[in-house]
Amino acid sequence: MRVLMLSKALVVGAYQKKLEEMARRPGIELTVVVPPYWREGHHRLGLQRLYTSGYDLLETTMALNGHYHLHFYPHLPSIVRKVRPDIFHIDEEPYNHVTLQAMALGRSVRARCLFFTWQNIFHPQPWNLVERYNLSHADAAIAGNSEAADVLRRKGFAQPIAIIPQFGVDPAVYRPIEKVRQRRQDLLPFAVSGRTFVIGYVGRLVEQKGLLTLLHAVASLEGEWQLLLIGNGELRPDIERLAARLDCSSRLHIIDAVPSHHIPDWLNVIDCLVLPSLTRRNWKEQFGRVLIEAMACQVPVVGSDSGEIPNVIADTGLIAQEGNVEQLRQHIARLMTDRELARRLGEMGRQRVLAYYTQARVAEATCHFYDEILGLQPAHGGA
Repeated sequence: MRVLMLSKALVVGAYQKKLEEMARRPGIELTVVVPPYWREGHHRLGLQRLYTSGYDLLETTMALNGHYHLHFYPHLPSIVRKVRPDIFHIDEEPYNHVTLQAMALGRSVRARCLFFTWQNIFHPQPWNLVERYNLSHADAAIAGNSEAADVLRRKGFAQPIAIIPQFGVDPAVYRPIEKVRQRRQDLLPFAVSGRTFVIGYVGRLVEQKGLLTLLHAVASLEGEWQLLLIGNGELRPDIERLAARLDCSSRLHIIDAVPSHHIPDWLNVIDCLVLPSLTRRNWKEQFGRVLIEAMACQVPVVGSDSGEIPNVIADTGLIAQEGNVEQLRQHIARLMTDRELARRLGEMGRQRVLAYYTQARVAEATCHFYDEILGLQPAHGGA
Protein backbone atom coordinates (compact mmCIF):
# COMPACT_ATOMS: atom_id res chain seq x y z
CA MET A 1 0.00 0.00 0.00
CA ARG A 2 1.52 3.31 -1.09
CA VAL A 3 0.49 6.11 1.27
CA LEU A 4 1.15 9.79 0.66
CA MET A 5 0.55 12.16 3.57
CA LEU A 6 0.54 15.95 3.32
CA SER A 7 0.90 17.77 6.65
CA LYS A 8 2.25 21.11 7.85
CA ALA A 9 1.81 19.89 11.45
CA LEU A 10 4.57 17.36 10.90
CA VAL A 11 7.27 20.02 10.90
CA VAL A 12 7.15 19.27 14.66
CA GLY A 13 9.71 16.56 15.30
CA ALA A 14 7.89 14.90 18.20
CA TYR A 15 4.83 14.29 16.02
CA GLN A 16 6.94 12.35 13.51
CA LYS A 17 7.04 9.41 15.94
CA LYS A 18 3.61 8.45 14.58
CA LEU A 19 5.12 8.17 11.11
CA GLU A 20 7.79 5.74 12.25
CA GLU A 21 5.11 3.65 13.91
CA MET A 22 3.04 3.66 10.70
CA ALA A 23 6.06 2.72 8.60
CA ARG A 24 6.68 -0.33 10.79
CA ARG A 25 3.39 -1.88 9.78
CA PRO A 26 3.66 -4.57 7.11
CA GLY A 27 2.82 -3.50 3.57
CA ILE A 28 2.98 0.27 4.19
CA GLU A 29 5.15 2.40 1.88
CA LEU A 30 4.89 5.85 3.41
CA THR A 31 5.87 9.20 1.88
CA VAL A 32 5.24 12.38 3.87
CA VAL A 33 5.29 15.89 2.40
CA VAL A 34 6.00 18.85 4.70
CA PRO A 35 6.96 22.51 4.20
CA PRO A 36 10.41 23.74 5.29
CA TYR A 37 8.68 25.78 8.00
CA TRP A 38 5.26 26.95 9.13
CA ARG A 39 4.66 30.57 10.05
CA GLU A 40 2.13 31.21 12.80
CA GLY A 41 1.72 34.89 13.52
CA HIS A 42 5.17 36.27 14.28
CA HIS A 43 6.60 32.82 15.00
CA ARG A 44 8.34 30.66 12.43
CA LEU A 45 8.58 26.96 13.25
CA GLY A 46 11.26 25.31 11.15
CA LEU A 47 11.17 21.68 10.12
CA GLN A 48 12.63 19.38 12.79
CA ARG A 49 13.89 16.01 11.61
CA LEU A 50 13.57 13.95 14.76
CA TYR A 51 11.91 10.62 13.89
CA THR A 52 12.62 9.88 10.23
CA SER A 53 13.31 6.14 9.96
CA GLY A 54 11.40 3.82 7.66
CA TYR A 55 9.65 6.35 5.44
CA ASP A 56 10.41 9.22 3.04
CA LEU A 57 10.11 12.74 4.45
CA LEU A 58 9.96 15.20 1.54
CA GLU A 59 10.41 18.92 2.11
CA THR A 60 8.78 21.17 -0.46
CA THR A 61 7.99 24.88 -0.84
CA MET A 62 4.70 26.22 0.50
CA ALA A 63 3.12 29.28 -1.10
CA LEU A 64 1.29 31.78 1.16
CA ASN A 65 2.92 30.24 4.23
CA GLY A 66 1.13 31.27 7.41
CA HIS A 67 -2.27 31.70 5.75
CA TYR A 68 -4.30 28.83 7.20
CA HIS A 69 -6.97 28.72 4.53
CA LEU A 70 -5.10 29.90 1.43
CA HIS A 71 -1.69 28.19 1.41
CA PHE A 72 -0.76 25.57 -1.20
CA TYR A 73 2.25 23.66 -2.56
CA PRO A 74 3.50 24.63 -6.07
CA HIS A 75 5.49 21.40 -6.52
CA LEU A 76 2.86 19.02 -5.19
CA PRO A 77 1.65 17.90 -8.67
CA SER A 78 5.01 16.36 -9.56
CA ILE A 79 5.23 14.62 -6.18
CA VAL A 80 1.78 13.07 -6.56
CA ARG A 81 2.54 11.88 -10.09
CA LYS A 82 5.81 10.33 -8.92
CA VAL A 83 4.42 8.56 -5.82
CA ARG A 84 1.06 7.57 -7.37
CA PRO A 85 -0.37 6.71 -3.96
CA ASP A 86 -3.13 4.24 -3.18
CA ILE A 87 -4.09 6.43 -0.20
CA PHE A 88 -3.65 10.20 -0.12
CA HIS A 89 -3.95 11.36 3.49
CA ILE A 90 -4.52 15.13 3.41
CA ASP A 91 -3.87 16.31 6.95
CA GLU A 92 -5.88 19.51 6.49
CA GLU A 93 -9.40 20.80 7.16
CA PRO A 94 -11.92 20.31 4.31
CA TYR A 95 -12.46 24.07 3.91
CA ASN A 96 -8.78 24.84 3.16
CA HIS A 97 -7.64 25.58 -0.38
CA VAL A 98 -4.68 23.21 -0.04
CA THR A 99 -7.16 20.38 0.57
CA LEU A 100 -8.85 21.16 -2.73
CA GLN A 101 -5.46 21.20 -4.48
CA ALA A 102 -4.46 17.87 -2.98
CA MET A 103 -7.90 16.30 -3.49
CA ALA A 104 -7.92 17.11 -7.21
CA LEU A 105 -4.37 15.80 -7.62
CA GLY A 106 -5.14 12.62 -5.71
CA ARG A 107 -8.18 11.90 -7.82
CA SER A 108 -6.18 12.49 -10.99
CA VAL A 109 -4.03 9.44 -10.13
CA ARG A 110 -7.04 7.47 -8.78
CA ALA A 111 -5.89 7.56 -5.16
CA ARG A 112 -8.40 7.13 -2.36
CA CYS A 113 -8.39 10.52 -0.63
CA LEU A 114 -9.19 11.46 2.95
CA PHE A 115 -8.87 14.64 5.00
CA PHE A 116 -8.58 15.42 8.73
CA THR A 117 -10.82 17.75 10.75
CA TRP A 118 -10.92 19.14 14.27
CA GLN A 119 -13.92 21.41 13.63
CA ASN A 120 -16.43 20.61 16.37
CA ILE A 121 -18.78 23.59 15.96
CA PHE A 122 -21.18 23.69 13.04
CA HIS A 123 -21.19 26.99 11.18
CA PRO A 124 -21.04 27.97 7.50
CA GLN A 125 -17.60 28.64 6.07
CA PRO A 126 -16.81 31.57 3.76
CA TRP A 127 -14.87 29.06 1.63
CA ASN A 128 -17.94 26.87 1.21
CA LEU A 129 -17.35 26.20 -2.49
CA VAL A 130 -13.97 24.73 -1.62
CA GLU A 131 -15.48 22.73 1.22
CA ARG A 132 -18.34 21.46 -0.92
CA TYR A 133 -15.88 20.15 -3.50
CA ASN A 134 -13.79 18.38 -0.87
CA LEU A 135 -16.77 16.86 0.94
CA SER A 136 -18.22 15.57 -2.32
CA HIS A 137 -14.96 14.10 -3.63
CA ALA A 138 -13.31 12.63 -0.51
CA ASP A 139 -13.49 8.88 0.01
CA ALA A 140 -13.26 9.14 3.79
CA ALA A 141 -12.38 11.45 6.67
CA ILE A 142 -10.65 11.31 10.03
CA ALA A 143 -12.19 13.42 12.80
CA GLY A 144 -10.11 14.32 15.82
CA ASN A 145 -13.13 14.18 18.13
CA SER A 146 -16.68 12.85 18.18
CA GLU A 147 -18.35 16.24 17.70
CA ALA A 148 -16.25 16.90 14.59
CA ALA A 149 -17.66 13.68 13.13
CA ASP A 150 -21.17 14.94 13.96
CA VAL A 151 -20.45 18.25 12.21
CA LEU A 152 -19.35 16.41 9.06
CA ARG A 153 -22.57 14.40 9.05
CA ARG A 154 -24.62 17.59 9.44
CA LYS A 155 -22.82 18.95 6.39
CA GLY A 156 -23.98 15.94 4.42
CA PHE A 157 -20.75 13.94 4.34
CA ALA A 158 -21.81 10.33 3.77
CA GLN A 159 -18.44 8.57 3.48
CA PRO A 160 -16.71 6.61 6.28
CA ILE A 161 -15.41 8.64 9.22
CA ALA A 162 -12.91 7.40 11.80
CA ILE A 163 -12.52 9.22 15.11
CA ILE A 164 -8.77 9.27 15.75
CA PRO A 165 -6.74 12.06 17.38
CA GLN A 166 -4.21 13.66 15.05
CA PHE A 167 -1.26 12.68 17.25
CA GLY A 168 -0.66 10.67 20.39
CA VAL A 169 2.14 10.81 22.93
CA ASP A 170 5.32 8.81 23.32
CA PRO A 171 4.92 6.95 26.63
CA ALA A 172 8.70 6.55 26.90
CA VAL A 173 8.96 10.36 27.05
CA TYR A 174 5.74 11.20 28.89
CA ARG A 175 6.02 8.91 31.91
CA PRO A 176 6.33 9.01 35.68
CA ILE A 177 9.87 10.19 36.48
CA GLU A 178 10.50 9.37 40.12
CA LYS A 179 13.83 11.17 40.41
CA VAL A 180 12.18 14.41 39.22
CA ARG A 181 9.34 13.99 41.70
CA GLN A 182 11.75 13.42 44.56
CA ARG A 183 13.70 16.56 43.68
CA ARG A 184 10.85 18.81 42.61
CA GLN A 185 12.07 21.62 44.83
CA ASP A 186 15.02 22.02 42.45
CA LEU A 187 12.66 22.80 39.56
CA LEU A 188 9.77 24.64 41.19
CA PRO A 189 10.17 28.44 41.59
CA PHE A 190 8.67 28.35 45.10
CA ALA A 191 9.21 26.48 48.36
CA VAL A 192 7.26 23.28 48.95
CA SER A 193 6.96 20.87 51.84
CA GLY A 194 5.83 17.27 51.79
CA ARG A 195 2.27 18.51 52.34
CA THR A 196 2.21 21.10 49.56
CA PHE A 197 -0.31 20.28 46.84
CA VAL A 198 0.75 21.77 43.52
CA ILE A 199 -2.10 22.43 41.06
CA GLY A 200 -0.91 22.78 37.49
CA TYR A 201 -2.04 24.13 34.13
CA VAL A 202 -0.09 24.07 30.87
CA GLY A 203 -1.27 26.00 27.82
CA ARG A 204 -2.25 29.40 26.52
CA LEU A 205 -3.29 32.06 29.00
CA VAL A 206 -6.53 33.01 27.28
CA GLU A 207 -10.07 33.57 28.52
CA GLN A 208 -11.63 30.46 26.98
CA LYS A 209 -9.29 28.16 28.89
CA GLY A 210 -11.21 28.99 32.08
CA LEU A 211 -8.26 30.23 34.12
CA LEU A 212 -10.26 32.88 35.98
CA THR A 213 -12.71 30.15 36.97
CA LEU A 214 -9.74 28.09 38.20
CA LEU A 215 -8.41 30.99 40.23
CA HIS A 216 -11.78 31.57 41.90
CA ALA A 217 -11.96 27.85 42.69
CA VAL A 218 -8.53 27.50 44.30
CA ALA A 219 -8.75 30.79 46.23
CA SER A 220 -11.17 29.22 48.72
CA LEU A 221 -9.24 25.96 49.13
CA GLU A 222 -8.10 25.06 52.61
CA GLY A 223 -4.69 23.59 53.30
CA GLU A 224 -1.25 24.02 51.79
CA TRP A 225 -1.47 24.55 48.03
CA GLN A 226 0.23 26.39 45.19
CA LEU A 227 -1.02 27.13 41.66
CA LEU A 228 1.46 26.83 38.79
CA LEU A 229 0.51 28.13 35.33
CA ILE A 230 2.90 27.40 32.46
CA GLY A 231 2.25 29.42 29.33
CA ASN A 232 1.75 32.92 28.04
CA GLY A 233 -1.09 34.94 26.61
CA GLU A 234 -3.10 38.10 26.84
CA LEU A 235 -5.02 37.01 29.95
CA ARG A 236 -1.96 37.14 32.23
CA PRO A 237 -2.61 40.68 33.58
CA ASP A 238 -6.22 39.76 34.39
CA ILE A 239 -5.07 36.61 36.18
CA GLU A 240 -2.59 38.57 38.28
CA ARG A 241 -5.14 41.27 39.13
CA LEU A 242 -7.73 38.69 40.18
CA ALA A 243 -5.18 36.86 42.32
CA ALA A 244 -4.42 40.11 44.13
CA ARG A 245 -8.13 40.79 44.66
CA LEU A 246 -8.64 37.25 46.01
CA ASP A 247 -5.58 37.64 48.25
CA CYS A 248 -3.74 34.62 46.81
CA SER A 249 -0.97 36.26 44.79
CA SER A 250 1.67 34.57 46.93
CA ARG A 251 0.33 31.17 45.84
CA LEU A 252 0.14 31.94 42.12
CA HIS A 253 3.19 31.29 39.95
CA ILE A 254 3.29 31.90 36.19
CA ILE A 255 6.12 30.60 34.04
CA ASP A 256 6.42 31.49 30.37
CA ALA A 257 5.91 28.67 27.89
CA VAL A 258 8.77 26.17 28.13
CA PRO A 259 10.31 23.99 25.37
CA SER A 260 8.20 20.92 24.64
CA HIS A 261 10.97 18.52 25.67
CA HIS A 262 10.86 20.01 29.19
CA ILE A 263 7.12 19.50 29.64
CA PRO A 264 7.41 15.91 31.05
CA ASP A 265 9.61 17.20 33.88
CA TRP A 266 7.17 19.98 34.75
CA LEU A 267 4.22 17.58 34.69
CA ASN A 268 6.07 15.33 37.11
CA VAL A 269 6.34 18.05 39.76
CA ILE A 270 2.64 18.86 39.97
CA ASP A 271 0.04 16.92 41.96
CA CYS A 272 -2.85 17.42 39.53
CA LEU A 273 -3.43 18.97 36.12
CA VAL A 274 -6.53 21.11 35.58
CA LEU A 275 -8.04 22.05 32.20
CA PRO A 276 -11.17 24.15 32.99
CA SER A 277 -12.02 25.19 29.41
CA LEU A 278 -15.11 27.27 28.62
CA THR A 279 -17.16 26.82 25.44
CA ARG A 280 -17.62 29.99 23.44
CA ARG A 281 -19.68 30.78 20.33
CA ASN A 282 -16.81 30.05 17.97
CA TRP A 283 -14.69 27.72 20.12
CA LYS A 284 -14.88 24.67 22.31
CA GLU A 285 -12.15 22.30 23.44
CA GLN A 286 -11.27 20.05 20.50
CA PHE A 287 -9.17 17.56 22.42
CA GLY A 288 -6.94 18.92 25.17
CA ARG A 289 -3.58 17.36 24.35
CA VAL A 290 -2.10 18.37 27.70
CA LEU A 291 -4.57 15.98 29.34
CA ILE A 292 -3.04 12.89 27.72
CA GLU A 293 0.45 14.24 28.40
CA ALA A 294 -0.36 14.54 32.11
CA MET A 295 -2.20 11.22 32.18
CA ALA A 296 0.81 9.51 30.58
CA CYS A 297 2.93 10.97 33.40
CA GLN A 298 0.50 9.37 35.88
CA VAL A 299 -0.75 12.77 37.05
CA PRO A 300 -4.47 12.88 37.98
CA VAL A 301 -6.48 15.31 35.85
CA VAL A 302 -9.51 17.53 36.38
CA GLY A 303 -11.31 18.89 33.33
CA SER A 304 -14.44 20.78 32.46
CA ASP A 305 -17.16 19.26 30.29
CA SER A 306 -16.27 21.48 27.31
CA GLY A 307 -16.03 19.69 23.96
CA GLU A 308 -13.98 16.50 23.88
CA ILE A 309 -12.55 16.70 27.41
CA PRO A 310 -14.98 14.19 29.01
CA ASN A 311 -14.33 11.68 26.22
CA VAL A 312 -10.57 11.98 26.63
CA ILE A 313 -10.63 11.62 30.41
CA ALA A 314 -13.54 9.14 30.64
CA ASP A 315 -13.52 7.60 34.15
CA THR A 316 -9.82 8.19 34.82
CA GLY A 317 -10.21 11.76 36.10
CA LEU A 318 -12.76 14.21 37.47
CA ILE A 319 -15.12 16.32 35.35
CA ALA A 320 -16.66 19.62 36.46
CA GLN A 321 -19.41 21.54 34.72
CA GLU A 322 -17.69 24.33 32.80
CA GLY A 323 -17.73 27.61 34.68
CA ASN A 324 -18.89 25.95 37.91
CA VAL A 325 -16.45 27.32 40.49
CA GLU A 326 -17.76 25.31 43.43
CA GLN A 327 -17.73 21.98 41.61
CA LEU A 328 -14.21 22.61 40.35
CA ARG A 329 -13.10 23.52 43.86
CA GLN A 330 -14.64 20.34 45.28
CA HIS A 331 -12.86 18.14 42.73
CA ILE A 332 -9.47 19.70 43.44
CA ALA A 333 -10.07 19.53 47.19
CA ARG A 334 -10.97 15.86 46.87
CA LEU A 335 -7.63 15.10 45.23
CA MET A 336 -5.83 17.14 47.88
CA THR A 337 -7.37 15.25 50.76
CA ASP A 338 -7.62 11.78 49.23
CA ARG A 339 -4.12 10.98 48.03
CA GLU A 340 -5.08 7.33 47.44
CA LEU A 341 -7.76 8.46 44.97
CA ALA A 342 -5.23 10.73 43.29
CA ARG A 343 -2.75 7.85 43.00
CA ARG A 344 -5.40 5.50 41.62
CA LEU A 345 -6.66 8.00 39.04
CA GLY A 346 -3.09 8.70 37.98
CA GLU A 347 -2.48 5.01 37.33
CA MET A 348 -5.79 4.65 35.48
CA GLY A 349 -4.98 7.68 33.36
CA ARG A 350 -1.68 6.23 32.18
CA GLN A 351 -3.35 2.93 31.34
CA ARG A 352 -5.95 4.78 29.27
CA VAL A 353 -3.21 6.58 27.35
CA LEU A 354 -1.41 3.28 26.71
CA ALA A 355 -4.66 1.79 25.41
CA TYR A 356 -5.78 4.66 23.15
CA TYR A 357 -3.48 7.67 22.92
CA THR A 358 0.08 6.64 22.22
CA GLN A 359 1.64 7.39 18.85
CA ALA A 360 1.68 3.63 18.22
CA ARG A 361 -2.06 3.30 18.91
CA VAL A 362 -2.90 6.31 16.74
CA ALA A 363 -0.74 4.87 13.95
CA GLU A 364 -2.41 1.47 14.29
CA ALA A 365 -5.91 2.97 14.12
CA THR A 366 -4.96 5.11 11.13
CA CYS A 367 -3.51 2.19 9.15
CA HIS A 368 -6.53 0.06 10.05
CA PHE A 369 -8.72 2.79 8.54
CA TYR A 370 -6.61 2.79 5.37
CA ASP A 371 -7.30 -0.95 5.06
CA GLU A 372 -11.02 -0.31 5.40
CA ILE A 373 -10.96 2.41 2.75
CA LEU A 374 -9.22 0.07 0.32
CA GLY A 375 -11.59 -2.77 1.20
CA LEU A 376 -8.82 -4.93 2.63
CA GLN A 377 -10.85 -5.65 5.75
CA PRO A 378 -14.42 -5.03 6.98
CA ALA A 379 -15.35 -1.66 8.46
CA HIS A 380 -15.36 -1.61 12.26
CA GLY A 381 -18.46 0.54 12.64
CA GLY A 382 -16.88 4.02 12.91
CA ALA A 383 -18.84 7.24 12.91
